[in-house]
Amino acid sequence: MGKLLPLILIILGVGGGAGAGFLLKPPPPDPALENPCGEVPHDTTPLKQEEEEVLPEDREYVKLNNQFIVPVVGEGRVEALVVLALSVEVKLGARETVFSREPKLRDVFLQQLFDYANQGGFAGVFTQSNTLDVLRNMLMEAGGDVLGDQLLDVLITDIARQDN
Repeated sequence: MGKLLPLILIILGVGGGAGAGFLLKPPPPDPALENPCGEVPHDTTPLKQEEEEVLPEDREYVKLNNQFIVPVVGEGRVEALVVLALSVEVKLGARETVFSREPKLRDVFLQQLFDYANQGGFAGVFTQSNTLDVLRNMLMEAGGDVLGDQLLDVLITDIARQDN
C-alpha cells in the first residue's frame, strides 16, 4: 500500500493538470476572420482599415532642443548617466506644433526614459536593435499622446552612457 499511494497521486496530478488545461484552453479562432488563401475579402468592414500612407515628401524632422540626461540608479546610487538626443518625424507643417508643445513632449519623454532606466533598459548592451526598438515604441506611444496623429516616428539621433 505504501508504494501504491505515490502512484495514485501521480495519476491524479497528471489527470488534474490535463483536465485543467482542457477547460482553460483559449477558444478556437473564428474561421470567418481567417483567410488562408490570401484572397482579398469583399466585405472589409470587420477588418481594421489601414492608416493613410504618408509620402516621404510629406514628412519633416524636428530636432528637440537640448539633450535628455537620464540617471541609471543601482544599489542606492547613480551608477551611470545616459545622454540622448531625440528628433521627431512629423507630418509636413507640424513643426510649429512640435515647438509649441515641446515642454509637454519633453516631460512625457523624460518620464518614459526614467521608467525605462528603472526597468534596467540601459543596463548591459543597451544599444542592440531590439532593445532600442522597445525604447522607441515607448517614446512613440508617449509622444502620440501629445502630438496625436501628427507624430510619425521618434528618432534616437545620439545615445551615450557614461559610467561613474
